[in-house]
Amino acid sequence: MCGITGWISYGTDLTTQRPTLEAMTATMACRGPDAAGVWLGTHAAFGHRRLAVIDLDGGTQPMAVERDGRTLLVTTYSGEVYNYRELRAELEQLGHAFRTSSDTEVVLHAYLQWGEAFAERLNGMYAFALWDPRTEELLLVRDRMGVKPLYYHPTPDGVLFGSEPKAILAHPAVRPVVDAEGLAELITFTKTPGHAVYRGMHEVRPGHVVRVGRGGPSARCYWSLTAREHTDDLDTTVAHVRELLDDIVARQLIADVPLCTLLSGGLDSSAITALSARALAAQGRGPVRSFAVDFTGYTEHFTPDDLRGTPDGPYAHALAEHVRSDHRDIVLDTAALMDPGHRAAVLAARDLPNGFGDGDTSLYLLFKAVREWSTVALSGESADEVFGGYRWFHDPEAVNADTFPWVAARLAGRFAGGRASREALLDRGLLTKLDLRGYQARRYREALAEVPYLDSDTGHQRRMREVSHLHLTRFVQILLDRKDRASMAVGLEVRVPFCDHRLVDYVFNTPWSMKTFDGREKSLLRAATRDVLPDLVADRVKSPYPSTQDPCYNEALRTELIHLAADRGAPVRPLLDPGALAGITADGASNDIRPGAELVLGMNAWLRTTGTTLEL
Repeated sequence: MCGITGWISYGTDLTTQRPTLEAMTATMACRGPDAAGVWLGTHAAFGHRRLAVIDLDGGTQPMAVERDGRTLLVTTYSGEVYNYRELRAELEQLGHAFRTSSDTEVVLHAYLQWGEAFAERLNGMYAFALWDPRTEELLLVRDRMGVKPLYYHPTPDGVLFGSEPKAILAHPAVRPVVDAEGLAELITFTKTPGHAVYRGMHEVRPGHVVRVGRGGPSARCYWSLTAREHTDDLDTTVAHVRELLDDIVARQLIADVPLCTLLSGGLDSSAITALSARALAAQGRGPVRSFAVDFTGYTEHFTPDDLRGTPDGPYAHALAEHVRSDHRDIVLDTAALMDPGHRAAVLAARDLPNGFGDGDTSLYLLFKAVREWSTVALSGESADEVFGGYRWFHDPEAVNADTFPWVAARLAGRFAGGRASREALLDRGLLTKLDLRGYQARRYREALAEVPYLDSDTGHQRRMREVSHLHLTRFVQILLDRKDRASMAVGLEVRVPFCDHRLVDYVFNTPWSMKTFDGREKSLLRAATRDVLPDLVADRVKSPYPSTQDPCYNEALRTELIHLAADRGAPVRPLLDPGALAGITADGASNDIRPGAELVLGMNAWLRTTGTTLEL
């Protein structure tokens, strides 16, 4: 997997800048615990931290291609290209010779053979940089769905880049500054492609290549969702979805290290686990290893709510027994969720306090425990965005709202946290200045303008194409970033089979009536995988990632808010509404405090530990 960073400067001799590159690279140590490397050229300098997954001995980086004593190309590479074996065979037929068995070297030679068009040949999750000394140009490349992150910051004479903002912020020329637009992006439940929150910083958009030369950066889209007529009937569609899933899972089980699956007992993770079990058995590699997160007393004392009707445990165990996986539950308690060290690690991993509260901490602790047994995990992430699994996909009020459907669901109380607002504790004057609803509305209009249509798209079909596109280009980015940061913070590579662009593209163009042919959510996925699942799991109603129901967790948050209210030096205090803070910390106050409390506590820790300046 790995962490990458680098510096391009056309006005500086970077061969003298090793300490700066090493400092930037060191911020990526969690992403790559196995090795570190730096490459220095006159106008380009690359850093790399490696998590060894394929070709453990030969895949060290940064990696270069040299010929006749001359460097032709250098890369610092993060991710996996799942079709690298086919590409390697094709390149060998074209005369290329390889000295390693890594996918990194295949990417280098693919660029030498096909130029910038090589990106369209890659299947995988990746974010990497290529420096071409012949033209003195940099290429930044990100996978189609944005599974792997990549940020860049233009400078007066070049650019800085990194897998995470912290790598760029380690450069002495960059200050962590967030302006009003950045703060609005952080607070709203919005993920604008290309937006990095920090002033001057950008994210390479999914499916894009950014070329940097002496004239500055320019971006090109090499892949996006397009609208095409779907001509397959239902049976053919279901069969093709299964065919794709079988191929995708088989490809993503390739690794030279121990791997596993993440199993919640829901349809998505159960399908991936069951298909993995079959593929491994066929290769003589079984059984599949699986892991689930749980909370102390969660199943025994579970209380159904609008989002979750059942606890995960019984369903995860049923699937594990069905496929005979080597299964483990990772059981967490409130003490672990509120542990200051754990929460600090999550904030450091995320770079920003815009997460999911206890959901972020539990995910980090799950991944930390999984890493003790496995280096690679397959996840069911993104199936809801691809197949239409969230409840608001099927809620006419949310679907027809003039905003992002998940925002409408949140405002209606059909989201984690109920009707509680993330901005409940913020100063009213600040909220007026930020105009969060106006900001969301602008971003929504921008997103709608990107949706491709067919002439035949009318009425509900047209709207559901919009809703699907919004989720596949916006909402999924929130969850993929969360997953990447939490997993790479502990050196765990999490693969996302449902983000394979072939599957995403095919299902995106399948009519909504076909995606819901049995009157339920994720009809196509259920039909395509029912034969490998027990009925109990196949028929389970969608239940989101679990959140602790322990009342002690809310009380722990309230206690921290009381301490914050008493701390006159708390950096977040100027942003708060004193009356709202007093009300939420009073005896007998509502227990519905999580979204606002977790945001404010996170912002306070973020401002205190990172030295970020707010220029509003």
